[in-house]
Amino acid sequence: MALGQSLRLVLASPHRAGYPFIAIGVAVAVLGGLLLGSWLFWLGLTFTLFCLYFFRDPRRVAPDREGLVVAPADGHVVSVMPAVPPAELGLGPAPRWRVAIFLSVLDVHVNRAPVAGRVTRIAYRPGKFLSANLDKASEDNERNAIALRLPDGRDVAVVQIAGLVARRILCDIREGDSVQAGERFGIIRFGSRTDVYLPEGIRPMVAVGQTMIGGETVLADLNPARLPL
Repeated sequence: MALGQSLRLVLASPHRAGYPFIAIGVAVAVLGGLLLGSWLFWLGLTFTLFCLYFFRDPRRVAPDREGLVVAPADGHVVSVMPAVPPAELGLGPAPRWRVAIFLSVLDVHVNRAPVAGRVTRIAYRPGKFLSANLDKASEDNERNAIALRLPDGRDVAVVQIAGLVARRILCDIREGDSVQAGERFGIIRFGSRTDVYLPEGIRPMVAVGQTMIGGETVLADLNPARLPL
């Protein structure tokens, strides 16, 4: 069963953002095989296989329980600390708990909504391309910040952050859209970071170093008085 699950993860269909890159790889491989020699064929084949792996988009199942905040991306937690949400979201100056997830080039890069809610604000800000596992990447790097309004009026923020080699942030949702927890909303190409800012007074349930599964791993419970999972 474990082997089958691993194969399904590796062989998952690619996200549509990867189609142009995959097409380029196939074209280079075909051209190399027909006209220019085997080295170009192997280069194109290697690039195609890498893109199929990098842009894989496996199916995920969010926990069937209201009020949970799930990981917005695969990767590992590099920071859990109080921080002020991006100013462009207009969520105020009060620090709230932030969970930062670093995505290596080997992780699934599809981003997923951490909670069910309505998109009230999307704000893109250009910036640097520092290594995404650094704390200052949250402030200095290119980013796309999203505010989600919960049914009870509280807000959760999720921020797509470019990394050292990531140069393209894609976001498929718009202000006014409603999303479900675990729903796909975008992707960052080639290494990145995703931050989640919890509502004030809510503490995370994860620690630095933990491995996240986007759309499935629970980051926090919005009902702290409830018994733990």
